[in-house]
Amino acid sequence: MRRVKLFDRGGMVALDKPPGVSMATSSREGKSGEAAVQRLLEVCGEPADAGLLLIHRLDLGTSGVVLLARDAESHRAVSRALQEGRARKTYRALVWGRPRPDHGTYDDPLGRDPRDGRRMTARRDGKRAVTAYRTIARLGPVCDVELSPETGRTHQIRVHLAAHGHPIVGDDLYGGATRWRGVRDPRQRRGLASVMRPLLHAARIEIPELGLDVSAPMPFDYLRALEILGSKSAGTPSSRRTRA
Repeated sequence: MRRVKLFDRGGMVALDKPPGVSMATSSREGKSGEAAVQRLLEVCGEPADAGLLLIHRLDLGTSGVVLLARDAESHRAVSRALQEGRARKTYRALVWGRPRPDHGTYDDPLGRDPRDGRRMTARRDGKRAVTAYRTIARLGPVCDVELSPETGRTHQIRVHLAAHGHPIVGDDLYGGATRWRGVRDPRQRRGLASVMRPLLHAARIEIPELGLDVSAPMPFDYLRALEILGSKSAGTPSSRRTRA
């Protein structure tokens, strides 16, 4: 059975968001994002809790760890840690091609794409954005990559990867949705063509000073893609021990 409540201690709760759940909020909802929280609780099968405050968001298609706060003090503490770079966030993504070198840092300022308001783009007059990456496995036409964003810009990981020629598998907004057409192996081509969302997963968040270290299991569609591509391992990020 899928484990959705990953952490519930003190003033913090962590849930495993499935892909397809919107974390968008309207101006009427305010920063607490009450409607988004209730959507997430409902889809995770958790009881409604009007007191939970949304700390951060994931894109519609992104799966993985979402942090919530039970009170304003906890919300401020975690939000400050995220804003000041004292939290380590680890993501996994299946990307087209082979990043070179196998590990490094993307340091491209990001701003709104003037030709398409839905998109962000790398631009010299944009805001600072830094993402460290490490290739875990080369799997034919794609690579399994671990990423650690040092900043938190909109679509940051997706834009950085696309800007360097490695859009995420299934990402229709940044050019990763149709590249399966060039895959020679029929089984891999069919499997990658069936991906219905960007294969990006928020795998882990660590905030040592707050005693928070929580991981979300890899979702089924990601594991299925790894299987089709012939991966022998689909474990949690890095080799560090996890706890919740």
